Amino acid sequence: MKFDHIAISGRTLSEATAHAETALGVPLQQGGEHARFHTHNRLLGLEEGLYLEALAVMPDAPAQGSPRMFGIDKFDGPARLTNWICSCTDIDATLAALPKGFGTAISVTRGDLRWRMAVPEAGFLPFDNCAPALIQWEGDLHPSAMLAASGCALTSLTVHHPDAEALQAMLAPHLADARVTFTTGPAGLQAAFDTPNGPRAL
Repeated sequence: MKFDHIAISGRTLSEATAHAETALGVPLQQGGEHARFHTHNRLLGLEEGLYLEALAVMPDAPAQGSPRMFGIDKFDGPARLTNWICSCTDIDATLAALPKGFGTAISVTRGDLRWRMAVPEAGFLPFDNCAPALIQWEGDLHPSAMLAASGCALTSLTVHHPDAEALQAMLAPHLADARVTFTTGPAGLQAAFDTPNGPRAL
């Protein structure tokens, strides 16, 4: 597993985008639509191959027969950082090596991008949605290489959860990234950045 990107969810894409832009002081770039989920996004390229995604269900989205990623179907309240996503070279093998609850891999597209993403049956990931979502990019295209440099770098992602030690132990054989730390506390995520406007956080 490799740390790939973070996601900010909102009731609308405008709310999610405004939250990220206000917090970081830089504009997000145009993203696109995910036909499979009827969601849309805007993006921000980060250093070291990472990126940030602001995401929401499209206002005219039809009823969905299966859950959307990140449990965004049931999202409510102010826009906020809700998820972190890790890529893997063999998503089926990674899912088989992890406990149940991370989901089933399905195919997703956006423009020229192609990937497989594990979506849990109920939409929400283990550990109150604090476990990482899993993605496997197909082909050579990756969003980070398609985005303009923003001058922003993610310096740390802190995963807070009452059972943080158990989550960390579960992921330890699969993920080694000094930027990701785990802290006991109420469930949630916090990300710190270096930006052209100085240190910022989400």
